[in-house]
Parts: sequence; C-alpha cells; structure tokens
Amino acid sequence: MTTIGVAIAIPEPYGRELQQARARFGDPLAAAIPTHVTLLPPTQVDPSDLPKVAQHLEEITVRVAPFPMRLRGTGTFRPVSRVVFVQVALGVSGCEHIEAAVRSGPLAREVDFPYHPHVTIAHDLAGERLDEAFEELARYDAEFDVTSCSLYRHDADGVWRPVCAYPLQAVRERLAARQDVRP
Repeated sequence: MTTIGVAIAIPEPYGRELQQARARFGDPLAAAIPTHVTLLPPTQVDPSDLPKVAQHLEEITVRVAPFPMRLRGTGTFRPVSRVVFVQVALGVSGCEHIEAAVRSGPLAREVDFPYHPHVTIAHDLAGERLDEAFEELARYDAEFDVTSCSLYRHDADGVWRPVCAYPLQAVRERLAARQDVRP
C-alpha cells in the first residue's frame, strides 16, 4: 500500500514563512511536511489504483475555479488535539467544496473529525511551545489565489512529497470577495 494525501500547497513566500515558523517552534515534522491546507488526510491506496486517483482529481479540478484565500490569525484544536494552526479566513467554502469532491469515488473514506481547513504550525509539542506558536502568529495575514491542489505521497523516509499538481480549470467570472462594491 502507498500512503497519499491531497492538499492545497501554500505558495511562496507564505509557505516558506510558515514552514520556518513551524521549525522555530520545535516541531520535528516541519521539514517533512510542506505547508498546506489538507483536502484528504493520509490515506492508504493500492499503487495500482493511482491512475484512478489521478483521473478522479482531474475530473474534479476541471470543474473548480480558482478562488481567493486569506490566512489570518491563529486557532487551536486543544484540548482535543495538540495542534495550533493559522486560520483560513477567506476561502473556507472553496476548500469545503473541493474536500467533499476529493473524498468521493476512489478516495471515499470516513474521517475522524469534521473538516476544518487550516494550516498547521505546531503539532504535538509541549503546552508552552503551542502557546508560543499561537501568540507569535496571532497577527499573521496573507492573501493569495488558490489555483491548484496537489497529490502528495508519504515516502519511507517520512517526508511528504508532491507527486502532481492539478490546476483548477473552471473559468471564474467574478471574485466577489475582491470586488469593490459601492452603492
């Protein structure tokens, strides 16, 4: 079996900034996990099913238009899970739409928690390190367009590596969140 995941990669310079912050907080997985918003958590598939997975992702992304995303402030899943994250303040519905489509067909699976798009910046660290992460990035703010999602493979060395990016291909007529509406 092969372990895969599907995610929205956070573009530069934001991806690097958040990955460096994760390393500063002492998260040992900082170098192994590219900065992302999860769409499909780690999932085991038979390697022979990867062509079906690729076709499934292509069929989804051809129907989805790029959308704006804004990362702003921090949140936490404590006490349920020792995680601190940067919040998705704009683009939640776009993430939810893609996540539901991805987690169907050959990738249909149950998940442990309701879907909540976010960017993890500290995981399974001591409480004071989680507090530090929460405070340090409380004013974090970045905005960009989501133009693709990526298939990742979890390799034997513990590193998540991108396999293929799938561009969001539907034509977007308008980005209401970016328009200046005046009476």
